[in-house]
Amino acid sequence: MTNRINTFKSNWEITKNWQLLYPLVGIIGSCYMGLKFSPKVLENPYWLSVLLGLAMGFIFMQFCVFCIKKLENKWLVDARWELIRIFIVFALTGSSSVYVGRPFINLVGISNENLNPFLYWFLFIVISLIFYQILLVFWGWLLGQFDFFWDFEKKMLSRLGLKHFRK
Repeated sequence: MTNRINTFKSNWEITKNWQLLYPLVGIIGSCYMGLKFSPKVLENPYWLSVLLGLAMGFIFMQFCVFCIKKLENKWLVDARWELIRIFIVFALTGSSSVYVGRPFINLVGISNENLNPFLYWFLFIVISLIFYQILLVFWGWLLGQFDFFWDFEKKMLSRLGLKHFRK
């Protein structure tokens, strides 16, 4: 067992035990996502839904590892485990931008009932995107990747036409 852990640590360039937290959070998050979506595919029997959820989580985890392998040469980080941390920041940002955007849009008084559905969803996406930009830097800072996400944000804003953010 210790051999497997040491192999895992060397593959992900983990030098301190606390860095194992990020792969653990990634594994738990992937399984949670699979378990959250599996009832939408298969409700009964429950045990089969749980198995499907764990399989979906495993597939999602494999997809993330595939993406990490493709991006590890493009994104400059000190160690491979930091790529997991970056993926966690993207996951937290995407989820929290919707959780912050939805109450905000309700607070402003915009709803499906008082607005054309196309316009409502357009505004919802725009407002969520604005919160996404802010929360991306916030979560990046909170998880110790501020420089990476600030550079990422400047690149993204410059591509959206805001020239003041170019390097």
